[in-house]
Amino acid sequence: MRPILFLPVILAAFCGGTLAAAGSTNVAAANRVLMIESSSMPVAGGRATLTIGPLDRAAGVYTGDYQIKVSPYFYKNEKGRLAIVVSDESLAQVSQGKAAAIVGTATTSGQGGVTRPIDATATPVDINHGTLKLWFMAGDRQMTFEPAYHFAEEGTAVVVAKATDAKPNSNLQIGLAASPRQAPDPDPKHP
Repeated sequence: MRPILFLPVILAAFCGGTLAAAGSTNVAAANRVLMIESSSMPVAGGRATLTIGPLDRAAGVYTGDYQIKVSPYFYKNEKGRLAIVVSDESLAQVSQGKAAAIVGTATTSGQGGVTRPIDATATPVDINHGTLKLWFMAGDRQMTFEPAYHFAEEGTAVVVAKATDAKPNSNLQIGLAASPRQAPDPDPKHP
């Protein structure tokens, strides 16, 4: 009786391991958290910095918080919720190393929240990392940011790297989040 019971257990372990390995290479991050690094761009007499918190995916949409700080024009700062539509087909395209066009919306917080459309192009470097070109209209001005992105496993600490201003619209922040659900504070003056 033991050999009969032992064979199905071995087959189940072998097939389960094979299927898990095959599934892990098909799509980049259908169930992982999307992390987008902070990015900035010049504005008349100042700089606008976009910081996006960890984005979780449900029903093909990554959602999370965002904030824009405009220095020295603090009265133009805003924060709200971001929703980026990334279909399974787009994830598969990125997993194959191909650029993918994505769309979404940003809705400001507070009374009378304004919703604006967002367009982006994701250009993968590998299955877990890449860059975004993200643009939207703010009044009559097109705002364009080019942050890096990466996928993180849920429940792991996330480190956002700091880079120099090698490109005029790149300004990455540094921080350590306790979990991927907590974004680092982009303002080092506030603990």
